[in-house]
Amino acid sequence: MQAVRSSFTREAADTRREALIEACARSLARNGVQGTSVRVICTEAGVSPGLLRHYFDGIDALIAATYRATGDRVQKALAEAVAAAPQTPRDRLLAYLTASFVPPVADPGLLATWLAFWALTKTDAAIAALHGEIYRDYRADLEALLTACQPGDHRLTSVALTALVDGLWLELSLGDAPFTRAEASALVEKWLDALLA
Repeated sequence: MQAVRSSFTREAADTRREALIEACARSLARNGVQGTSVRVICTEAGVSPGLLRHYFDGIDALIAATYRATGDRVQKALAEAVAAAPQTPRDRLLAYLTASFVPPVADPGLLATWLAFWALTKTDAAIAALHGEIYRDYRADLEALLTACQPGDHRLTSVALTALVDGLWLELSLGDAPFTRAEASALVEKWLDALLA
């Protein structure tokens, strides 16, 4: 009797690389950092464990690539919200800030993955540096939108609004928040008006 072998499909390099990144994100969300291994990720992606090293310099590099891809996914959703908003500076700014309160950003799976990355910032220098880049880019975009509304130095304003949005996003993504998405958006608008006053 022949042994049953797992079947691994041959796919384009970009497709396999993306499948590994998506599998890593799902594993981090479901299993946390401690339960995420090469074998778990590769099984989730439907590829042989040896293939991970073909595309990445190990699991740490894959986790870093997954953090970058997750950050890019969030940034894309924010950019799409701004593009869909009425083209007044204030509407564009509010769209950027409140896009975190609706899918795909307000999502329990994304939250679980993001929490794993946050945990790693304390123990992994590469993830900490990547975290700094992602948040720096977010605040830079936010500062540009703030400056379009009202010229000036908005470094601390962007820090304050980022903290508010992160806190509200966290509560909404956890579920059973003591406020609605509409109330979260209203809070952001009130804070924005107070900070720009």
